[in-house]
Amino acid sequence: MKIPKKIISLKKLLLFRNRSRIQRKKVVFTNGCFDLIHVGHVLLLEKARELGNTLIVGLNSDHSVRRLKGPPRPLTPLWARAKVLSSLSCVDYVIPFKEDTPLRLIRTLRPDILVKGADYKSKHIVGREFAGKVVRIPLRNGFSTTHLIQKLRKNRPRVIFI
Repeated sequence: MKIPKKIISLKKLLLFRNRSRIQRKKVVFTNGCFDLIHVGHVLLLEKARELGNTLIVGLNSDHSVRRLKGPPRPLTPLWARAKVLSSLSCVDYVIPFKEDTPLRLIRTLRPDILVKGADYKSKHIVGREFAGKVVRIPLRNGFSTTHLIQKLRKNRPRVIFI
């Protein structure tokens, strides 16, 4: 599959989802901002993909990342985040969304498995009532975009002009 074909519209994704139901293939859905993709993201995505036949990743738009995380986020624009995510072999489809949560996508797609990081309490996982099953995956300590940004700010090299 060519990378651009992995970044998909909801209309095309619904056609795929309907076929996967008929074929009894398990569809896994997860979502996030994926502002600076790091090993923590990759590990979560790989584990999510192992749970089913197809992994769909919902990707927050630039505006929704800004609303959720505040300025100056996102550090990476939507098109670049989507390109990086779609280049991962464990990711089958990437679907951007404008809302702050993927509730509309989850309600429409009704994935067999909804995956979030274990930092989310089950009762707070958006769309859980529209998924066949919810799986919380343990996160790798020290790997978060916020942590990386803080580390970069703290260790910023000082430039001295002579």
